[in-house]
Amino acid sequence: MHISEGVLNPPVLLLGGIFTALGTAVGLKYLTPEAIPRAALLTAAAFVASLVHIPLGPSSVHLVLNGLLGLILRWGAFPSFLVCLFLQAILFQFGGLTTLGVNTFNMAFPAVVMAYLARPLLNKGTRGALVAGFLVGSLAVFGAGLLVALELSFTGENFRTAARLILAAHLPVAALEGVICAFICSYLKRIRPEILR
Repeated sequence: MHISEGVLNPPVLLLGGIFTALGTAVGLKYLTPEAIPRAALLTAAAFVASLVHIPLGPSSVHLVLNGLLGLILRWGAFPSFLVCLFLQAILFQFGGLTTLGVNTFNMAFPAVVMAYLARPLLNKGTRGALVAGFLVGSLAVFGAGLLVALELSFTGENFRTAARLILAAHLPVAALEGVICAFICSYLKRIRPEILR
């Protein structure tokens, strides 16, 4: 779901950069010294998961894990994804430096929103954590795909078909991420519930 350089128009790039800067500033306040090792581990997991590409139609897809980062790090997902996507841009040319703000916002914002919306379910025991994990995992990926599709649509009519294909290609990924996040959340709820608080 990385948007490459030279695709988006300058106003979209500027807005993405501004929103990411704000989200990262808030996220850095949430990352206490105790939370930094957890954030580093989750950033590394997202980085590695995104390197495994699965061909699907005219494109390829990969796991994002943004829902999981949102549930555990909340606003800390912004600096986490900023580091992850920066490394991917400079090491593997996924995305780019000019689109770093937009790509970070696309991954982190839906994760943070869904994590806060699903928070009440986490207080309902292991079953609630299972449901919350599935909803956050799947809807955060769907939200990221929707943001990418909207940004491409605002860029020009030439990208509208690509926007629809990208959104459709990530529906199976959203379902898979929902299942993965659900199992991780229910496991954490049993053994380390404080991580989800």
